[in-house]
Amino acid sequence: MITKNLWVATLCAAFLLSAGACNEKGLSFGDANSIIAVMPREQWDRVEMDVYDALEKTIATVRDEKTFTVTYQEPHADFWGRLRRFRQILAVGSRSDVWVQEILDEARDPITENGIHQARNVWSLGQMVTLVLLDEGWDASDLVAYLPAVNDLLDAQYKAYARKRMYISGVDSALADTLATEAGFLMYLPKVYRWQVLDSVYVFRNDNPTPAELIRQVSVTWMTPASDRLDADAVLEWRARVVEEYYSEPQEVILDKFVERSFDIDGNAAYQLGALWQNPPSRPWPAGGPLITRIVTCDSQDRTYLLDAWLYAPGKEKYEYMIQLETLLDSFRCIA
Repeated sequence: MITKNLWVATLCAAFLLSAGACNEKGLSFGDANSIIAVMPREQWDRVEMDVYDALEKTIATVRDEKTFTVTYQEPHADFWGRLRRFRQILAVGSRSDVWVQEILDEARDPITENGIHQARNVWSLGQMVTLVLLDEGWDASDLVAYLPAVNDLLDAQYKAYARKRMYISGVDSALADTLATEAGFLMYLPKVYRWQVLDSVYVFRNDNPTPAELIRQVSVTWMTPASDRLDADAVLEWRARVVEEYYSEPQEVILDKFVERSFDIDGNAAYQLGALWQNPPSRPWPAGGPLITRIVTCDSQDRTYLLDAWLYAPGKEKYEYMIQLETLLDSFRCIA
């Protein structure tokens, strides 16, 4: 908790000059996955670990990474005037609480029942406040019952935010038309992605602002006739051949945090695995990151496709980028 308090103090010192007077609305601060949790100190002491467990879920990238970071703020205590301006607020309380009344006053529609509600721009512009409204004298169990739904709501909104940011340059519909005509499949990629064809391997790459800082790449190829082998061994064997022949740098797959699932996409059988990649030790510099590899069998074409997406983002949070890569894979369609 000392580290969190120091972090709060540092943020407030940085915002002091730019936030303006406390009674004036300015622009919100903070990342879309940083949450300020607001409730009385007495209740927070009882539910603190429950809130962290519910909202600070971890995903496997190079390291276990939190999807959200939660910081507690006591209402009307030190730093309240500035931290209430954060972009994401989770407020918990009853109608008699002053800060809850402020949220209710800003809600677009009247809030008449307990439960989860949201209001925009309560204390700053561009802000989303998620309110869990409870009865007077609420206890830990009353809030804990709502926390899974709060996480689902915020995570869905964060994924929508990540997808919107990905397509801020626009959808490359001309590329989608070209792929449909020439290759028999389509994907909806942002206009900032470059692409090339190497034999029958289509490579789509976004390495802005520089490859040393960030690379997002998706590759697509296929085999004919279609294969009925949809499992991890088939994916890894096929991917290894593509990497060896068509990637500029070798990659080794690490299965320590391996995840897999089978599903249908647009009526076609699909299998996906998630894992990590790294350069082999023989390379002059270490590099690695998460990957998503998918097999899709399109019976109408008698083809089985391999879709391989990988990320290189040293020193950066990776959840947003992985949402974007999986969104690109989900946009894949084979053309009958």
